[in-house]
Amino acid sequence: MSTMTTTIPDTAVARRAMIDSQLRTSGVNEEYVLARMLAVPREDFLPAEKSAQAYIDRAVMLGEAGHLAAPLFYGKLLLEAAPLPETRVLVVGGGTGYLAALITPLAASVTEVTAAEAAALQGAGEYDLVVIDGAIEQLPEGLAAALADNGRIVTGLVLRGVTRLASGRKVAGSVSLQPLEDLGIPVLPAFAAPRRWTFA
Repeated sequence: MSTMTTTIPDTAVARRAMIDSQLRTSGVNEEYVLARMLAVPREDFLPAEKSAQAYIDRAVMLGEAGHLAAPLFYGKLLLEAAPLPETRVLVVGGGTGYLAALITPLAASVTEVTAAEAAALQGAGEYDLVVIDGAIEQLPEGLAAALADNGRIVTGLVLRGVTRLASGRKVAGSVSLQPLEDLGIPVLPAFAAPRRWTFA
C-alpha cells in the first residue's frame, strides 16, 4: 500500500524572496514596511486558482473582483503613507482587502471602502490619511472632503497614459496630487475622468 504526500509550498520563503528581490533592490528598506509585507500572506487574498501568482512582480488581475497589485506598489505606498499609531486611515480597496490588512496594525483606525463607494463619498474631514489601492484619473471632491485639514493622500495616478505613485496634502480645503515615480499600477475605472470631445 503506497501513501501519497502533497508538498505544500513554503510561502514564507516566497515572501522573503519578494522582499529581497523586489523591495530591497528598489529602495524599500524601512523595517515597518518589510515587517508588514513579510507578515501578511498575499496568497490569502487571492482565489485558489490564482494563488500560485501571489509573489510575481506584476499585478494579479481578478476581473470584476478587482486586483492584487504588484508587491512594489504596496511597498512604495506604505513607505510614502507612513501611518502613525494615532492616524485615522481610509483605505480605498482594490477588491482583495490586502492593503487594509497591511495597514491595520500601524494605525489608530482603518476604514475600508470600495472604489465605487469612495467615488460617491461625501466626506467631512474624518480621516488623517487616505490610501488608494490603484491608479485614479481624478480625485472626487467628496473623497478629498473626507480628509482632515493637513491630511494626506497616497494613491496611484494616471498622467498621459502612464501610472505613477503620487501623494498630496489637504491645505486650505484643497488637495493637489504630486507624482513621485512611475510604477505599474492597476487603474480604477470608478475614478475615470470625463471624456472630452475630439474632432477626427
